[in-house]
Amino acid sequence: MLEKERPRRKTRPVTVGPFTIGGTAPVVVQSMTKTDTRDVGATVAQIEEMVATGCELVRLAVPDQAAARALGEIAKRVPQVPLVADIHFQHRLALMALEAGIAKLRLNPGNIGSPEKVREVVRKAQACGVPIRIGVNAGSLERRLVEKYGYPTAEAMVESALDHIRILEELDFRDIIVSLKASHVQLTVEAYRLLAPQVDYPFHLGITEAGSAFAGSIKSAVGLGMLLAEGIGDTIRVSLATQPAEEVRVAYEILKALDIRGRGVNVIACPTCGRLEVDLFKMVEEIEKHTAHIDESLNLAVMGCAVNGPGEARTAHLGVACGRGNGVIYRDGVAVRRVPESQIVPALVQELESYVEQLRGSTSAHRPERKTRDQMAAVPAGEPTD
Repeated sequence: MLEKERPRRKTRPVTVGPFTIGGTAPVVVQSMTKTDTRDVGATVAQIEEMVATGCELVRLAVPDQAAARALGEIAKRVPQVPLVADIHFQHRLALMALEAGIAKLRLNPGNIGSPEKVREVVRKAQACGVPIRIGVNAGSLERRLVEKYGYPTAEAMVESALDHIRILEELDFRDIIVSLKASHVQLTVEAYRLLAPQVDYPFHLGITEAGSAFAGSIKSAVGLGMLLAEGIGDTIRVSLATQPAEEVRVAYEILKALDIRGRGVNVIACPTCGRLEVDLFKMVEEIEKHTAHIDESLNLAVMGCAVNGPGEARTAHLGVACGRGNGVIYRDGVAVRRVPESQIVPALVQELESYVEQLRGSTSAHRPERKTRDQMAAVPAGEPTD
């Protein structure tokens, strides 16, 4: 039996477009475009790809006025997703972004000029109903904090965040989201843990500059996984040196692994061993390709031998237990048919399409949830049929 899930950290809800971040709302998945924001066509195309992968919130860099002017047209072309403007140093860009209809600002109020400029941005954000994310990054801490602590520390990051929060609170602005990012996993985790009991604002989680798709995914899974498992985190962005759609896919895999949110097919596959009697690697690769377009949350087990295979296949929504050149396909714990190895993938895909069609024809109230381990253990064994 799994350890009892820790309660979610209590935070105030903040509205971003159609989404709520914090409170009891689901963890929101976001990413950031990597095109030149001034290139509207390329940016819109990338956003559409991100949304197709499940991205719920899209952030764009706004380095100059040309980029700020492009935001309005981009927003018109992708009305299905809220946009976040990433602003540094220039308060005028924040004002232009708000005029363009963005749903959220990412800025540090202490870095955009005089108190009057800060007040001007905050007043406009309040009038537009747009929240502000305070984004503290270990690589760009204020000089006085680096001098005070000697180098970036969790304490320095938290002090920076509290300073910026104080500026907004003194202006009676509390639609705030906070992030404390570093490229070092333990530093990031320590900073979020340190700030968590001091404020009730929702947290945006991320390991910044995490690295390549391979190494960065592992760092992100470890860091975000530790915090999410403790109930800390309300929205996440996985930062990888690759295309943003891949960031979104990794984010959902992290959430699926923790049973926090499910999107798409969760493929369970054995690592294989000397007992393997089918080409499982090829099967898994083909099945992942055939299931990439499915949004419904399902467990699909592809198992290679008789040791763990039948048990895992029975406890998934769909599964196959392979051996001796054939496979037994299971559906909701019942063995439905046996097929030769050459037909395993098409047969499993056929069953999957039928299962998804059934789900889509059901009301949401009757759609099966992703199974817990306790539910899995209760599923009776089924006998294979030819």
